[in-house]
Amino acid sequence: MPLVLDGNGDITGLATGALPSNVIGAGGVLQVVSATKTDTFSTSSTTFTDVTGLSVSITPTSASSKILVMYDIKGSVGNIQIAFALVRDSTQVYIGNASGNRRRASSVVGGIPEPSESYRFPQQGVAIFLDSPATTSSITYKIQAVVNSGTGYVNPGDDQDENYRARTASSITVMEIAA
Repeated sequence: MPLVLDGNGDITGLATGALPSNVIGAGGVLQVVSATKTDTFSTSSTTFTDVTGLSVSITPTSASSKILVMYDIKGSVGNIQIAFALVRDSTQVYIGNASGNRRRASSVVGGIPEPSESYRFPQQGVAIFLDSPATTSSITYKIQAVVNSGTGYVNPGDDQDENYRARTASSITVMEIAA
């Protein structure tokens, strides 16, 4: 369907949230979806678990489109690690190769060795990944977290009310890129 601009400034022939790929050339951004998490999250799980509030859904307008996924997550731990995985629907994507007992992840926030786990310093995990889902069905991208022991925090939330501690924000953004 062609795009039509009528005398009132209305455009018809435009899918909700996106321009057709024949209007935007290859590499153009067709749509953007983002979620921001400003509250805290903690986990003691030794298996990957969803980080609440860091999930977005997008429905590509073309099966040939790419999806650019970016996340920025703040984490803190004591002298342990908290690992994050990028997940498309139920499949981890953008993770390292399997090797022995090593955990496969998209990013890791490592503990700073201290004599007590009460010392938690915020660190940042970042990922940028160009996915090729080859579908026009709705896709959900989300972040999962896991610790090897103890408790890990997102947007540091150990809740010690001191002025040297920070509350931060984390986000996940997906963009449909025209083929």
